[in-house]
Amino acid sequence: MAERRYEYAPAGTLPGLLQRGRGLGALMAAEDPASAADLIYGCIRWEWRWDSNFDDRHLYLARLIRDLELPLGPVIEMLAGDEGTRERATGVLELLATSGSVEARDALPSEVQEEDEGWVGPPRKQPDPMAELASSALLELLADPAEPENRKVKALGSLYDRDPEPGLVPLVPALGEADGEHPLPMLSLVVHRLGALAVPAARDWATSDTRWLASEGLTVLHAHGEEQDIPTLVAELERDWADRTWCGPMYTARGLARFGPKAADAISLLRRFWLWTPHSYERHGYLEALAAMGAAGMAEAYTESLWDCQSEARRIGVAHAPDRPEVRDRLAYLRDDPMEDPEIKRAAAARLAGQ
Repeated sequence: MAERRYEYAPAGTLPGLLQRGRGLGALMAAEDPASAADLIYGCIRWEWRWDSNFDDRHLYLARLIRDLELPLGPVIEMLAGDEGTRERATGVLELLATSGSVEARDALPSEVQEEDEGWVGPPRKQPDPMAELASSALLELLADPAEPENRKVKALGSLYDRDPEPGLVPLVPALGEADGEHPLPMLSLVVHRLGALAVPAARDWATSDTRWLASEGLTVLHAHGEEQDIPTLVAELERDWADRTWCGPMYTARGLARFGPKAADAISLLRRFWLWTPHSYERHGYLEALAAMGAAGMAEAYTESLWDCQSEARRIGVAHAPDRPEVRDRLAYLRDDPMEDPEIKRAAAARLAGQ
């Protein structure tokens, strides 16, 4: 089996740390490589990423295999597995080959597929069929229950290309799709452009029983809410934690981070999300929010992040980890590792040079 596994181990255990790509997992595995080996191979064999488009694991796992001197045989055998397993094994082996492993290089398929084959360039923007209509006429169209959805979507697309239109605000609750599950396409983008103009109404939207409307309201408050909206955003985090919602709380965290220590009531929740989320791409957002609120323990969190699977988290660690011998050693490691992201390598070099 190679599908994503859902039964994540507790975040404080070695299996749970490795599944989440946490820096602490890499540090703990280094203390007993033999005991960690099967867990590391298992993180390649099965899909643990919450979102394979954004959550990184290849570099994290390749480093563990190289640094712990684990045999490559089990990884090479995975090349004969299903498509997902093969993709993960290939990604790890490609990095190890970059690092100088002849065994990894020789195990990789000899064929190199052309990534740009069939590429025809970005799609061209279609002409606006409602460009000649005044914004007031577009609002009238959107307010008319007899107008079909496809016409309303075109009207929203036309509004998106214009200056923000406050007259849209009272119409938003009625601009959902017929099934009531989603907003009309383009609505979220147009609402986003309204910015602070939508805040008063967004406070009401956020309490709606209509899920998509509540989401629109909260999204506005993330970016433009005021101090009075802090309890609403903290309550959203509490619901997400209770529901184990892993995609999206980072944006709430960023919204709260704008208020700094005034949002300190969220610190406990944010620390739990940072520790437990399997969606590793969101981890750096929690770290940044915790720092903005003046949370305790940031030196240790920054240091751990130097071993994190996500480049965003490592970047923060490089910038803010305290000046300690183990931190300097890790910075030199990142600077010199041929597998590391070039931006991280440059940042580590600059930090070591005192720039």
